[in-house]
Amino acid sequence: MSALSPGTDPIEDYVCALAAALHGPERTKARMVAEVREDLTDAVSQRTRAGLTYQHAADQAVREFGTADELVGSWQRELTIAQARHTARAVALTVPFVIACWFLVRQADYGQAWHLPHTAQLLALNLAGVSAVAALLAAVTLAATGTLARWLPTPDRLPLTVAWAATVASMSMAVATLALAVAAALGTNWLLLAFAGGLAATSHALVAGSARSCRRCARLTAADGRDGP
Repeated sequence: MSALSPGTDPIEDYVCALAAALHGPERTKARMVAEVREDLTDAVSQRTRAGLTYQHAADQAVREFGTADELVGSWQRELTIAQARHTARAVALTVPFVIACWFLVRQADYGQAWHLPHTAQLLALNLAGVSAVAALLAAVTLAATGTLARWLPTPDRLPLTVAWAATVASMSMAVATLALAVAAALGTNWLLLAFAGGLAATSHALVAGSARSCRRCARLTAADGRDGP
């Protein structure tokens, strides 16, 4: 952490530096940063009651708490696990919509002259299978980082595995959206297919962003592991 400028608030500078260095689910990150601010505020209150000025008390509290760099490693690992759970939950919640697309597509009525919509239908069904595999991994992740985490250590590469599985699932949802859009344009039951494509597009949007954040968190944790002792 850089030296503090005269007149600045050491606690706020410390908290801002910590918040800028951490990446993960916003609610979890905000809770962790709020706990740091509360602990430092309590430490400063004890020192000011003992007669120190606020500035000196804050400087001492920050020094004893440890630098932001020292905390980032362990706290980022916690946030990475939280992000992996967030991503796994997004996959587990959105895949049913992709399966719903599958059932909707099965109800579509194609004219015999149209072969491309049937090809798009088969492609969408195959991609739904890919998403189902990702959902199974998501369920395993939620179990491994939840109840089972009390007895078994979380595998180091699990967050990165979840991130790439979610990435593949989101890509399959994007392709399914395109396939269903083509089917809607060329098929006879275009309204049903357009609705299915909308579900697939929404699922892609929800999963893709979470997968991207999970990849970033996993890379940060891996880099910290290489830099550590």
